[in-house]
Amino acid sequence: MAYVLAHSVTYALIGLEPRRVEVEAHLQLGVPSFAIVGLADRACQEAKERVRSGVTSAELEWPKRRITVNLAPAELRKVGSGFDLPIALAILAASRQILPERVIEHAAFGELALDGRVRPVGGVLAVAEGAWAEGLDRLVCAAESTPEAQLAPIEIIPVHHLAEAVAYFRGERDPPPYASMNGVPPPLPVADLADVLGQQRARRALELAAAGGHNLLFAGPPGTGKTMLGRRLPGILPPLAREEAIEVTRIHSVAGVLHPDRPLVSAPPFRAPHHSASVAAIVGGGPGPRPGEASLAHCGVLLLDELPEFQRPALEALRQPLEDGTISIARAGGRALFPARFQLVGTMNLCPCGGRGDPAAECSCSAQRLAAFRDKLSRALVDRFDLVVTVPRPRAHELEVETGEPSAVILPRVVAARDRLCQSPPSRTSAADDLLSRAVERMPLSARGRARVARVAATAAALAKSEHVEADHVAEALAYRTPREIAA
Repeated sequence: MAYVLAHSVTYALIGLEPRRVEVEAHLQLGVPSFAIVGLADRACQEAKERVRSGVTSAELEWPKRRITVNLAPAELRKVGSGFDLPIALAILAASRQILPERVIEHAAFGELALDGRVRPVGGVLAVAEGAWAEGLDRLVCAAESTPEAQLAPIEIIPVHHLAEAVAYFRGERDPPPYASMNGVPPPLPVADLADVLGQQRARRALELAAAGGHNLLFAGPPGTGKTMLGRRLPGILPPLAREEAIEVTRIHSVAGVLHPDRPLVSAPPFRAPHHSASVAAIVGGGPGPRPGEASLAHCGVLLLDELPEFQRPALEALRQPLEDGTISIARAGGRALFPARFQLVGTMNLCPCGGRGDPAAECSCSAQRLAAFRDKLSRALVDRFDLVVTVPRPRAHELEVETGEPSAVILPRVVAARDRLCQSPPSRTSAADDLLSRAVERMPLSARGRARVARVAATAAALAKSEHVEADHVAEALAYRTPREIAA
């Protein structure tokens, strides 16, 4: 026979969506060569060297024929090194070193080392879910990827080496079950609010933000604890539900930031990018495209420390996901949709020199410099913060207290308030409605601002275990909508 053809199945990731890819290996007579076609990127093209070395290192025969590997569909861009293992299996099936009928019944995903070891790659959870959705019962992947892949309802075939995969497909023996070398890792430490002394109004705003999922902005002179407060919000957030944890884990897996010893992200994620981050780093992008910091903070907290120092296009790009909870990235080759339902926490000084708002310092900023500083934040972005808190310098007697109220005491209040808001949200009284209507005319409040004030007032009522939103709750919510020190 002049040629032989075999297939294997894998998946390409378009954003978080797995797309089925048929790996076709075609062997024919002619000058020995190896070509990969099908819109493969640089990492995928380099699979030729990894696959060749891996096959020979596993003491298997490399076909001395003209080898063409096609990744179908050809118009779909293939990115990454996860195609190494399915390419190797397709070539071995075409050369009849393993049974082609068995290979096509499995999905495969993994990178090959030059010595034949199978290395883990990001996105295996999404691949496992895609294979299960299309009726495939088994996934062959790196043994280190087993804990993550097992989150999907599919049988995992964990392999450490290409030789183990070949022995499995030949029916000689099953791969050994995966056993973690590190056991169960200890939980990650979480910053505690007990470290924060004083700042009762800021602590109250933090509790409101945790209970109602509100966006929060801390403004004030340097050294008043703004960043310290923002970093302690995750400590008073309840654990993620199972569905949320799977969704967050999928995002982190595709981004390649999932910790190998913690395959399931069960705690709300916390992301704090540096202010030099680009637009693509914040909202996602690239040739892949890949999720950005906003998506990595899905169901958690995105802290932007020194908010005015970020690039204005990066900040403005957050306006749409703050409203919709998703980020749509469109490229010439397609479109990717990333979830991005996060709590935004920002910190900022009141002026470039940091002296404004501090009784012990004198602001040296000119009017032009202050105007340029305010222009870094658009009114539309500031309007999306439900709670704006000016953080003053603490007094001496406040710093003499040994500890503040710990996060472990606040967390049950937050969980109880969330349950009340979900099961039986409090209704506004007529006095609360009247106060809200007057605020729309006098402050003034935009339609978005009115809705956010109403949500904060409902959260305040839930924390107070009240069945109704009273005028006092609306007044407290309105107090967080008057950033005079920022607007002045």
